[in-house]
Amino acid sequence: METTLRGVGVSHGVAIGEVRHMGTAVLEPPAKQIPAQEAGREQGRARQAVDAVAADLTARGNLAGGEAQAVLEAQAMMAQDPELMADVDRRIAVGSTAERAVYDAFAAYRELLAGAGEYLAGRVADLDDVRNRIVARLLGVPMPGVPDSDHPYVLVARDLAPADTALLDPSLVLGFVTEEGGPTSHSAILARALGVPAVVALPGAVELGEGTVVAVDGSTGEVFVQPSEERRTELAAAAAERRAALAGSTGPGATADGHKVPLLANVGGPADVPAAVAAGAEGVGLFRTEFLFLDDSERAPSEEKQIAAYRQVLEAFPEGRVVVRVLDAGADKPLAFLTPADEPNPALGVRGLRTLLDHPDVLRTQLTALAKAAEGLPVHLEVMAPMVADRADARAFADACRAAGLRAKFGAMVEIPSAALRARSILREVEFLSLGTNDLAQYTFAADRQVGAVSRLQDPWQPALLDLVALSAEAARAEGKSCGVCGEAASDPLLACVLTGLGVTSLSMGAASLPYVRATLAKFTLAQCERAAAAARAADSAEEARSAAQGVLSGE
Repeated sequence: METTLRGVGVSHGVAIGEVRHMGTAVLEPPAKQIPAQEAGREQGRARQAVDAVAADLTARGNLAGGEAQAVLEAQAMMAQDPELMADVDRRIAVGSTAERAVYDAFAAYRELLAGAGEYLAGRVADLDDVRNRIVARLLGVPMPGVPDSDHPYVLVARDLAPADTALLDPSLVLGFVTEEGGPTSHSAILARALGVPAVVALPGAVELGEGTVVAVDGSTGEVFVQPSEERRTELAAAAAERRAALAGSTGPGATADGHKVPLLANVGGPADVPAAVAAGAEGVGLFRTEFLFLDDSERAPSEEKQIAAYRQVLEAFPEGRVVVRVLDAGADKPLAFLTPADEPNPALGVRGLRTLLDHPDVLRTQLTALAKAAEGLPVHLEVMAPMVADRADARAFADACRAAGLRAKFGAMVEIPSAALRARSILREVEFLSLGTNDLAQYTFAADRQVGAVSRLQDPWQPALLDLVALSAEAARAEGKSCGVCGEAASDPLLACVLTGLGVTSLSMGAASLPYVRATLAKFTLAQCERAAAAARAADSAEEARSAAQGVLSGE
């Protein structure tokens, strides 16, 4: 008998198949004592296992490329954290085996992260995965991870570590469902990049029986257990309709009455560019530059290395628009040479532009490298600062851009509510705004974007968040400047129409979402989008806002 479960849809498409669960987590090692003379050998075993896991995570990142590479390299750094390893050595010195010392040291660190709030609590799943991989290697048991199967399946897990998500085989993994996670978690972002239908934050997901047939709708967040033939037919028809619409959707983004809405791609580095070009991106709306800095946490990359990487991306969009975000370090992206290790709450401390202003040499080198990378190219380069709080921040960044001889537009990201509330003031210093809706949501609602328990507050349909978007767009219009969205909100086709109705001037997203958004925008006029936006803002909850907008656009 068919039953319906509802989570949060984070990656478009429909998948129908049998449930396969992730490999079981590593069992807790026994707490046995070792003789003092064996401590050196055990410490060596622990170090070898840690280094092997870090190397494996880095290799997986190299294979995956792009967004996934940055995420996995951050995990590799987590595995080799000096403070964690010092704790492991200390525990072995007083009699623990290598595997028990690793287990206990990670447990202690996990407790600290879980209580830290904001970004750090969201790293618990990543930390657990690193621990499980190290302990599995020490115990000589199979690594936890994606199940082996010769037949396509729907993957179900409590949560998916980035190391697993990054290398999912779309020919075997039809879609995935997790009990935890949020719409802007690492796994959700990577699922969209892969084009795999996915639903997260689904209560009771891990209780679905192995082999149970489910239908996953990554657009609506619905999971149908033992779907009826009628349901399968209905979903198959909807999927066919989507494919037909996508096939007929080409060219620049625009509403049905010709209002242009440039559709841009979010990229994490040169490896993401081919998919963006193939999807018809009109440029890059968010070039995350962190991937270069994660190669070596002890020092910044040289100017020459930065020039080469930036030029690869700039060359791919001749006469197109490429918006580069300067280094966003801190919080969940710590760098030993930049970010303090003892901040009680890094997400609310020195991160983003604050970090760069504390290290002007790093900012100057990056801006100079961007200026040199763009020399002789017809590309329209724009450079923006992350985590701008007020006009003083915007002025400091604009001054740094001018001092570096950067011939480009420079702008500010709106990720802090104060920036949305005072957007017009900020626009007197910079030439454009770009809304990072992921961070803007978590700072507006005090809801960590990685924690499934608060996923309703991370929903970009929240009317309060739409109000902040509208404030920013209205300020940009008043100043005769542009205001784009580069957060994951832009990847939702229906929400893209609402954002357009709010006055947003461009939308940037993962390449896999571009055809969906282009096809949906083309169905509606600007006036319809404006009415949908007004209806969404008049609602009192995210669900009501989505329903109200849908009603307007469907003519109900």
